[in-house]
Amino acid sequence: MRGIVDLGVTAPAMEDCAQVGSKSYDYYERARREGRAFIHQLRRLLGNEPEGASLAIKSHPHDFGEYLTVVVHYDTEDRASADYAWRCEEKCPDEWDEQAKHELNLE
Repeated sequence: MRGIVDLGVTAPAMEDCAQVGSKSYDYYERARREGRAFIHQLRRLLGNEPEGASLAIKSHPHDFGEYLTVVVHYDTEDRASADYAWRCEEKCPDEWDEQAKHELNLE
């Protein structure tokens, strides 16, 4: 059976992130870039997903349109897959690492 852990964000908690409904930039483009950088950072921190698990960007309905979050899909019957998903939530970084900053041109 498939499970999902929604990290609820596309960027680390202590960092500025794309805001739904922004008029000063394209929310979806910025949120997707952040989400990809966040996935790359999670892989650097925790290693690549084991078989049965996958990191992805998911769209959700919102009053101002759709918003994006990073999620971990996992196999509930596979211990390594489930452990990885929950480790992503528990060890979610608070700040961008140097590689993510470079990827996002924040240096």
